[in-house]
Amino acid sequence: MIFIVVKFPVKPELAEQWPEITREFTEATRAEPKNKWFEWSRSVEDPNEYVLVEAFEDDGAEAHVNSEHFKMATSAEGPMAQALTATPKIISRQIDGDDWDEMGEMKIG
Repeated sequence: MIFIVVKFPVKPELAEQWPEITREFTEATRAEPKNKWFEWSRSVEDPNEYVLVEAFEDDGAEAHVNSEHFKMATSAEGPMAQALTATPKIISRQIDGDDWDEMGEMKIG
């Protein structure tokens, strides 16, 4: 699977609106057949930073970046780019597995 983490530095005045700014892109990506998950979180250290954790089947990421919703979301004129203070930082890796595993160092129940 392709595992991706992206940090988005959002303008302070738009940080509360970020979930709405990204809503259409998020919904379209989650509807892609080879998307495994697409989850937003907000940094507890920096309230103006959102972190996206996403995964695709091995051959699904290429279709994602070639999709119309991705092109629109990443365009310089798009609402996402206009809401950022800098270029997002990304880690994208091919990893073994196809879903989340339980944490071996901690068991509950």
